[in-house]
Amino acid sequence: MNEIPRGTLQEQTFYEQVGGEETFRRLVRRFYQGVAEDPLLRPMYPEADLGPAEERFALFLMQYWGGPTTYSDNRGHPRLRMRHAPFQVDKAAHDAWLRHMRDAIDELGLAPEHEAQLWRYVTYAAASMVNTEG
Repeated sequence: MNEIPRGTLQEQTFYEQVGGEETFRRLVRRFYQGVAEDPLLRPMYPEADLGPAEERFALFLMQYWGGPTTYSDNRGHPRLRMRHAPFQVDKAAHDAWLRHMRDAIDELGLAPEHEAQLWRYVTYAAASMVNTEG
């Protein structure tokens, strides 16, 4: 029986497989470039600078996909629905959010299986944030 050497693909987290921190920071940076120009989404970010939101989102995604636990270490449990509850997230916001995320994912040039896995997650996450009809 052949053993799989340590550090091979089977042992790596998704975070490691797609390039780690640099990949997730590129993803989130590109996503927020779209959000910054979006008349529907931009008002949902009350901070004048999107930098803090970008940092929180990058840390969350890195942790979710198997990277460092910095997000929870600093902010506790993600409680995504609770954190988004103050904002009216309707179908139009959902669609706009996914449009910017699609652009950001496409620019990463991930392997098809990684791209599909990431897209499945973000579409599920976006749907779960909808809290308003319309």
